[in-house]
Amino acid sequence: MSLTKKVFGTDKKSGKAVYEYRIENQNGMCAKILNYGGIIRELWVPDKDGKLADVVLGHDNLEPYVENPGFLGVAVGPSANRIGGAKFEIDGVEYQIPVNENENNLHSDKEKGYHVRIFDVEEGENSVKLSLKDEDGSMGFPGNKKLEMVYTLTEENELRLDYHFTSDKRTVLNPTNHSYFNLRGQDGGSIEDHVLWLKASCYTPTVAGSIPTGEIAPVKGTPMDFTSAKKIGQEIGVDFEQLQIGGGYDHNWVLDDVDGQLQLAAKVTAPGTSRVMRVFTTLPGLQFYAGNFIGEQDGKSGVKYHDRCGLALETQFFPDSIHKENFPDVVFGPDRQYTSSTVYQFCNE
Repeated sequence: MSLTKKVFGTDKKSGKAVYEYRIENQNGMCAKILNYGGIIRELWVPDKDGKLADVVLGHDNLEPYVENPGFLGVAVGPSANRIGGAKFEIDGVEYQIPVNENENNLHSDKEKGYHVRIFDVEEGENSVKLSLKDEDGSMGFPGNKKLEMVYTLTEENELRLDYHFTSDKRTVLNPTNHSYFNLRGQDGGSIEDHVLWLKASCYTPTVAGSIPTGEIAPVKGTPMDFTSAKKIGQEIGVDFEQLQIGGGYDHNWVLDDVDGQLQLAAKVTAPGTSRVMRVFTTLPGLQFYAGNFIGEQDGKSGVKYHDRCGLALETQFFPDSIHKENFPDVVFGPDRQYTSSTVYQFCNE
């Protein structure tokens, strides 16, 4: 196991150097993490013959990560996904947060969110601890918040993400990682032929704007059913209102039998490669996004990205939970600290 670092660029806003941390295990698996945005920039995974491929979408230099409309590889916070009306109430006080997607809020703030912040770093033998402090009122969210994220690469070919938040006021916290995966490699083309299984017999339907209705609906008998593994593209284009709203899959699945312990939530395979990815999490929800609006953009090593060339499996609490009494509680503060763990595990079949 080894960890090295190098300068990746300079943040124009602060003038600070941005570093890339390279963690490699004895199997040749390698993760490259930026202290800018907590970005997973590269993730090299061996196949059954030992051939490595970088299985996450990303960029070769810092500048594209400043704009990054698709949030490639980043840590999103303090609140990922959508909050309806871009405001919420806690203990009788209403908080206005940025209106940045229609009349709603998406991923906190596109210019000030954690995905464009520089984190302090503490290096371990096979890990990096990324931490930052976020002031009361920042982006409209209450509370002086402290975030710690530990990214660990194991000898079992796992990339583990452990989160810990504290806040001195009750506030909304719902961070996630927004990496896009392609098991053939970041130059592997469409992910519509990737095969996905989800441990989720229900999901949260949305209205236009992708705000949940509050219903927890069964997937059985709908294109949203991944309880038996199937190709992502198999039903993505069928005449089904929820797929039309999201331009394809971009929904929160309600994971079964959640008890706060780390458990298997998803499995992905793909033709043309022996690589298998399993996702484990302590969280109750998983936003599966099929990359419907990645758009034409330049990726790493001269690769041209396009819609559905990567898929995101974002472990989190449910979108707009702050407005839905029947959704899991996303309010944390002095009496309730935020902790979660997610593991991306790779093997071969």
